[in-house]
Amino acid sequence: MTNYNRTLEELQGKATLWWPEKLKTQNALANVLPLLLETQDDFLNLISLSKKGPFQIFDLIEVAKFPGNLFLKHLVVLSDYGGEPIQRLGRAFANIFPKNNEGYYFDFVWKAQSYRYKFVTLPVKGLNNKKLGIGGDSLSKERALDGMIKDMIAILLFGATSEFAGQGGLDKCEIGTLLGNDVELKKFVKQRYILVSRITGGATSNSLGQLAQTEIIEFLKTKLGEKFTIARNGYIHLSGYDKKGGMPFDIVVTKGKKSVGVEVSFQVTTNSTIERKAGQAADRFNLMHQNGYKIGYVLDGAGNFQRTSALSTICSYSDCTVAYTQSEFELLANWIKNELK
Repeated sequence: MTNYNRTLEELQGKATLWWPEKLKTQNALANVLPLLLETQDDFLNLISLSKKGPFQIFDLIEVAKFPGNLFLKHLVVLSDYGGEPIQRLGRAFANIFPKNNEGYYFDFVWKAQSYRYKFVTLPVKGLNNKKLGIGGDSLSKERALDGMIKDMIAILLFGATSEFAGQGGLDKCEIGTLLGNDVELKKFVKQRYILVSRITGGATSNSLGQLAQTEIIEFLKTKLGEKFTIARNGYIHLSGYDKKGGMPFDIVVTKGKKSVGVEVSFQVTTNSTIERKAGQAADRFNLMHQNGYKIGYVLDGAGNFQRTSALSTICSYSDCTVAYTQSEFELLANWIKNELK
């Protein structure tokens, strides 16, 4: 029989403790998304006008005085190539791109013709978002098109059609193939930003907790299917609970007349949130059981595990306690299926 109700020690053995890189990346993107959406049409106009040759885009950026780092950030989002991939590319640069007596270069295909791009500045030591001026804080400072940004733009535009695409993980760096194609470019860019907006879930600064909930919800939607209704910040109406609207939960999953409530807490630094949840745990557990419902918790983060007494209390008053990993989400989904069958 599957053990859904873990002790503190069992839970800690499954925990990840620190924010996954994926969530940190999504959070950083959520913070700059308003700026990207605000400048999306100007970005689209530039790449739509670039019809005469693959390198015309650089002249257009300079004439329009469009910030080079902002243009690059748009490409990073569209090609899903930033953060860690850029750092890996920087470390392996000399092993990926060829070099002649004029320096490093790469050949690519544009409109069925071969072209060569000669790197201006790259490679540089410690290539990363900060050096390129595309980190969250860096984007507030406009940076003109320079050699390093120009090099990175060329890679993200045309990398997919080079023979080094596989080595550099550049398969999605293909928007350059659409330069000058107004209809296809608009469709591609708009669809990509719709996807990005959904992934970030309307999150704002310091919203890793919101993104954590979003990832769990998306996982459960995929795993459970259409017969289950999943609500963020939902409520369950309980006899004996006198607050208007019902008992609140971070996530409520319903099938037919049955529901379960799920609370989520991921704290890397210690604070009082987990103490509050612990103080409510016994009453919530007992009241839910009296009304025929079950309650589960997703608990993780180094800060939470510093509050061992609070976490132990919650584990004692939980029907399913899981950590924040994909395999643990599987366990949560299986528990929900069993409870709501």
